[in-house]
Amino acid sequence: MSGGVDSSVAAALLHEGGVEAVGVWMRLHDVADTYSEFKKSCCSLDAAEDARRVAGQLGIPFYVLNLEREFGAGVLAPFLAAYQAGETPSPCVDCNSTVKFGALIGRARKLYECDAVATGHYARVDEVDDPDAPGGRRFRLLRGADPDKDQTYFLYGLRQDQLARTRFPLGELTKPQVREVARRRGLVTAEKPESQEICFVPGGDYRDALRQRAGWQETPGPLLDRDGALVGAHRGAAAYTVGQRQGLGVALGEPRYVARIDAAANLVQLGRREDLERRTFEVRDVSFTAGRPPAPGAFDCEVRIRHRAEPVPARVERLTADEPGRRGTWRVEVERPVWAAAPGQAAVFYRGDEVLGGGRIASSPRA
Repeated sequence: MSGGVDSSVAAALLHEGGVEAVGVWMRLHDVADTYSEFKKSCCSLDAAEDARRVAGQLGIPFYVLNLEREFGAGVLAPFLAAYQAGETPSPCVDCNSTVKFGALIGRARKLYECDAVATGHYARVDEVDDPDAPGGRRFRLLRGADPDKDQTYFLYGLRQDQLARTRFPLGELTKPQVREVARRRGLVTAEKPESQEICFVPGGDYRDALRQRAGWQETPGPLLDRDGALVGAHRGAAAYTVGQRQGLGVALGEPRYVARIDAAANLVQLGRREDLERRTFEVRDVSFTAGRPPAPGAFDCEVRIRHRAEPVPARVERLTADEPGRRGTWRVEVERPVWAAAPGQAAVFYRGDEVLGGGRIASSPRA
């Protein structure tokens, strides 16, 4: 329970359905202890108190669970490392895979004897016959019924054992319906606004986190135009992301966007909007929700490279096989160009409503 309306309604629906529910608020970091303006975030003590109040209204037990160590290693450290390597991370993907549906599932079973973890995500899970799966059955991750709220982009990394112990009570509901459920039940979070920022980045500027948690300092370097011509200096490679237009500090007569970042050389290269269009790109660290790809060598699907992006028909082909401790790489060829496929961001594979899996966009060798 995050202290927001979604997880509050998820708990209410489970409780009313006869499920023996336990409310848990996760303490993940110390940001809200330090920054007073962050009091209303989902990770603040105010949020914990809202979650506690809802649990009291429902009459279910409530606990605070400290998962700072797991969050630091599985989410915060990769987040900082990605920006320092010139990539754009997807921290919510890591949080779901390693914390909410990783560490939390394990702790919930051990400490509270819970069989599953339920959240307020807008997504669905079902179980189908599959002769190739252990026991002849397989769990599928499906998009939420509300296309405006679907959150499966951030959940592609869930494995079969995690999906088996996952519940999404809001999967068939829209956001307005969730609000109405909360109002009818008089939940204290019914009108609470959504939190949009990264939970551990006060003010929304990730560079502050880099300075304070990784010791990053601005180190100016060459800012190149699309043809390699030097057009200025940048603040430091980690301060930029592929697709960025604002804050470049140059005027070249027509819009320019960050097209390539070479963190090792501290170099940032610009391009026109059309220069950032891609028909092919590689995806590393690929995993599949079924535990295996839909086909051994290549398969057709739709791919989404951003949470809100429209999925695009694509052909996905294996480049390297999985190795112990390291997942393989696949090449994606899309039917129509995608824009600003930023290295480090998630590329998620769909087939209709089903999430097949996904991985992280690999760095392009050239802009």
